[in-house]
Amino acid sequence: MNRLGSGTVGSATAASAAGQYRVCGNCRKVPRQEKRVQVSPPLTRGPSAFIPENEVMQANGLDERTNLLVEEYSTSGRLDNITQVMSIHTQYLESFLRSQFYMLRMDGPLPLPYRHYIAIMAAARHQCSYLINMHVDEFLKTGGIAEWLNGLEYIPQRLKNLNEINKLLAHRPWLITKEHIQKLVKTGENNWSLPELVHAVVLLAHYHALASFVFGSGINPERDPDTSNGVRLIAVNNFCVCDLANDNNIENASLTSSNFGNVMVFLQIADSLSELEALMERMKRLQEDKEDEEASQEEMATRFEKEKKESLLVISGAFDDEIVSTDVSRYIEDPGFGYKDFARRGEDHLPTFRAQDYTWENHGFSLVNRLYSDIGHLLDEKFRMVYNLTYNTMATHEDVDTTTLRRALFNYVHCMYGIRYDDYDYGEVNQLLERSLKVYIKTVTCYPERTTKRMYDSYWRQFKHSEKVHVNLLLMEARMQAELLYALRAITRHLT
Repeated sequence: MNRLGSGTVGSATAASAAGQYRVCGNCRKVPRQEKRVQVSPPLTRGPSAFIPENEVMQANGLDERTNLLVEEYSTSGRLDNITQVMSIHTQYLESFLRSQFYMLRMDGPLPLPYRHYIAIMAAARHQCSYLINMHVDEFLKTGGIAEWLNGLEYIPQRLKNLNEINKLLAHRPWLITKEHIQKLVKTGENNWSLPELVHAVVLLAHYHALASFVFGSGINPERDPDTSNGVRLIAVNNFCVCDLANDNNIENASLTSSNFGNVMVFLQIADSLSELEALMERMKRLQEDKEDEEASQEEMATRFEKEKKESLLVISGAFDDEIVSTDVSRYIEDPGFGYKDFARRGEDHLPTFRAQDYTWENHGFSLVNRLYSDIGHLLDEKFRMVYNLTYNTMATHEDVDTTTLRRALFNYVHCMYGIRYDDYDYGEVNQLLERSLKVYIKTVTCYPERTTKRMYDSYWRQFKHSEKVHVNLLLMEARMQAELLYALRAITRHLT
């Protein structure tokens, strides 16, 4: 019961509270501005807070070849949590480790410490402390100057000049123009050569996308120095405890030893089974329709515009504003700058990026390979590997052609970044990707730091964890390719 009464004092108090607090979009409660919450250790102590440890270990079954790859290509010298989760898909892992090792360790335009500091700057845009901590260690091991770790004001002006392209690539790559490139490569003591800039852009795009994978897969910290007696204290700013509970950090006792809970679980299983059958039926119908008739180019363009606008309605995360910790904020310039929908209403219209006008295969690949030798081949192999990876299974079903589903996932990410494929029918996206999956995709791709276990659990409930990891790999590579397309197109325009 509201004990404030209905008088002016109560109204004034409510108005005052509205100015100080925001309402959680999940539980509709008002979170306090700042508090420290006692949090139990993750229910899963393995590499992921979302995937039971035994399922990671059973699924990956690291073979001798993969162990050799990890030994040869791991810059940290150990089997880290990212690698353990990715090793569920050993074919992809090989492509990933080889390309990442090449960026960080092999001959290239940039000094080794620069490479790791750029990785830190990229990860900081999404507050990914996991990647920041990893590359702080690597930065120091490769001879980096410790003072630089105090923040951006301590680094050379040359590195500072990357801040603008870092934030644009991370959040709104469609805004990158040839003028941004010209500003970086202009003559002067702090200028970048084109090979150096391409190396930096590849690193930035790689670590923005990898942050998406870290959050989307619930990657646990490698070590937790704040843990004491099995309990840790974490600072929570403008965040609701319901999110922590959904992130598997606070045990939810409400569904234990309850007949109601058992009934709900049974109903959820039945519901998710029907969802699976419905999805397979839609896939089959799409394939049949495609064989019968093809939509006109005008209709295809209309469907893309419709899907692009509908992505506006996919709301992600509980709050619009993010609170950035001091440890992360030292590496960020303009922390309030974030993703805004490409198709946002009321803003200047941005032309759609027609993929046929500047493709990775015909344009981006050759440019990046020319300016940063061999990386194009490694990236191309990685993109092809994740796009074509299939076990011809869906949950409990075998001998299933998942091509349409994989293409819908990849193209939906590009659609949110304003990239359109003329030969793709975007009507398929709406038929194959349910709303909870779209929310997950948008969050992991555009605001990965907001990803919760509830979002991960809410889609494809009958699918295996290995299949959801495959989704995260597709989202990661689609995002990286989208960033590279915009940046490389701007470099091409600078050169012509």
